[in-house]
Amino acid sequence: ITSIMNRVRDLKNKYRNEDNVTDELNYTKISTDTTDNSGTVNQIMMTTNNPEDWLCFLRRLEKKGIPQMDVSLLNRLIGRYSQAVTALPAEKHSQDESYARILVRFAEWKALQDPEEARDQFHLAKLNCKKFAFVHVAFAQFELSQGNVKKCKQLLQKAVECSAVPLEMLETALQNFHSQKKQLLSDEEK
Repeated sequence: ITSIMNRVRDLKNKYRNEDNVTDELNYTKISTDTTDNSGTVNQIMMTTNNPEDWLCFLRRLEKKGIPQMDVSLLNRLIGRYSQAVTALPAEKHSQDESYARILVRFAEWKALQDPEEARDQFHLAKLNCKKFAFVHVAFAQFELSQGNVKKCKQLLQKAVECSAVPLEMLETALQNFHSQKKQLLSDEEK
């Protein structure tokens, strides 16, 4: 009986030590996993909560892979962009270029998943940040990619009418549209 009891105690100690090692490994894995970036998000929201900090954080997140090829990254990006849009009130930031870029980029990422929701997001960006030409051009580009040529032209013309800046960007986009190019602005023009 003593021998059996000693053996049981040895086994208990052995498994208890293995459980501790497993717990330590799991804790280490959790503490080094930075894919959710919740600490950074909380810091932004609790301190500055401004569009510039959000945009910087979101652009760094985009560089972690190729969202068009990585559904997990795309979903994480869409979630974080959604969080940024929710955290930044439009009435306070509608004149801020970084805020406008967040709205546009959010819509562009949404377009990969759900074009109707993306259209709603582009519309929201256009309503809130109408002074920025790139907002109108991005929306027009989306409509062109969806095969809505008439809507694309209409968006560009309305952007000119509402004096979005820079006007040169709108003129270039319209020229490219009339030349029947697939891209309203090249990377250099952007």
